[in-house]
Amino acid sequence: MLDIVFRESALRQVQEAQGWYDMQRAGLGAEFARSVEAVVHRIARQPEGAPLVWEDVRRAHLRRFPYSVFYLVEFDRVVVLSCMHQRRDPAGWPSSAA
Repeated sequence: MLDIVFRESALRQVQEAQGWYDMQRAGLGAEFARSVEAVVHRIARQPEGAPLVWEDVRRAHLRRFPYSVFYLVEFDRVVVLSCMHQRRDPAGWPSSAA
């Protein structure tokens, strides 16, 4: 299994979405966080299992929530670039993801 590293902006996106879900229903934010954790574990076990969507960037969908995790596979780790709602237009995102 590869190590997983979150960019600060990706971690912030997860926290913001978790907070939003908590405001919708008590405990829903924790369910969202568990869903993110599950997809991250899946990525760590099988980093090249998700499709390439832009250059070397891969996308893995959360199972219960309409979010995707965008990531890069490096030599010894996986870098999570973004956790984005699937209805959000990712146009222009890769160039501003740094």
